[in-house]
Amino acid sequence: MDPSLIAILGFVVLFLLMLLRVPVGIAMGAVGVGGFGCVAGFAPALKLLAQSPIRTATDAGFAVIPLFLLMGAIASESGMSTELFKAAHRFLGHRRGGLGMATIAACAGFAAISGSSVATAATFSAVAYPEMRRFHYPQSFAAGVIAAGGTLGAILPPSIVLAVYSLITQQDVGKLYIAGVLPGLLAIAMYLVTIFLIGALRPGFLPTTPRASWAERLAALRGVWAISLLFLFVVGGLYGGMFTATEAASMGAGGAFLIAIFRRRLSAPQLMQCLVRAVRTSAAIFTILIGALLFGYFLTVTQTPQHLTAALAGLGIGRYGILALIMLMYLGLGCVMDAMAMVILTIPIVFPLITALGFDPIWFGVIIVMTVELGLIHPPVGMNVFVIKSVIGEVGIATIFAGVIPFVITDIVRLCILIAFPAISTWLPGQM
Repeated sequence: MDPSLIAILGFVVLFLLMLLRVPVGIAMGAVGVGGFGCVAGFAPALKLLAQSPIRTATDAGFAVIPLFLLMGAIASESGMSTELFKAAHRFLGHRRGGLGMATIAACAGFAAISGSSVATAATFSAVAYPEMRRFHYPQSFAAGVIAAGGTLGAILPPSIVLAVYSLITQQDVGKLYIAGVLPGLLAIAMYLVTIFLIGALRPGFLPTTPRASWAERLAALRGVWAISLLFLFVVGGLYGGMFTATEAASMGAGGAFLIAIFRRRLSAPQLMQCLVRAVRTSAAIFTILIGALLFGYFLTVTQTPQHLTAALAGLGIGRYGILALIMLMYLGLGCVMDAMAMVILTIPIVFPLITALGFDPIWFGVIIVMTVELGLIHPPVGMNVFVIKSVIGEVGIATIFAGVIPFVITDIVRLCILIAFPAISTWLPGQM
């Protein structure tokens, strides 16, 4: 059978398996081994199945994933997220829409140590939503702000999605993390401006809260020294060349543990819960990674990336037209897949095309991570929206989508800015 036809059948079977709710990693692995066997023989395919999981699980470079997950779990369990929100509330709550601004600021701080958009959205659904509702914020706005703030977890270092992108594409993860800093700050600023504009255009829509005194503000700041120190330690060590990414992850996890013990915020049962949470999430990610590697071998032997490159180049729409098609593909996939699965499944296919078109791979990593995160909150089936719905049972899906629309528009504008001005993503890595 023609390898191209086998590749098409492979994709059809893959999506059928996912529709049947087979886990993404298992589906990719099964199709990868089966497709590779059809093209190159089943003896080499079975040998590949035996070797790839062990090679992946024992690769020291992949240790960055469980270590950063552990750092985020300890930070969450020790109450750092609540302290962040309280501090932001004291400084911003008196403004119109101030609790929404405080939620964005707190999400950004928590994202800087958790690295996960899902964890950020779930955490602040429990922390920020009840407080906003207590001050009579509309349900749609409160849930929409949390959904938007959750996406910051994928772009601000230490982003787990960027770490996986670096492992797949063999790019420097330290440079990718630093590349995400300015776009992440731009995202925060644009979200805050969006909330300000909503409050200015609809004065009766967003309430205010009593202004906190400076004594209360300074007292709240004392609670966020730990998370600030941890972020500066990890990112500063990466940027200054003191740590590799794996070393930074281990230092971050160790630092979070020591801070939690020093502040007496982590008991033995809580530590065990953090370890179990990190192991479970890591196992899920590694399953997807191993499946993606097996699927990648199948794509290689069928020469799918080369055929895709030739087909898109023949459209005559230019490299930015091809980039736009790729981004539209990610927006569509965001309706049915999470960010990790999207990146792992598609990057082996599109990355050779992107490099052939002359795009900077570090810049492309930032663009794609922001695009997949947009796919997770836009209608009709944003995956992060369902995470928030699972935590906040009283809010309907349509209500959350109504609240997230202004932030979706903001994200699209931000993507256009980053494409028009790639130096926003590439300037800091160029200084390393």
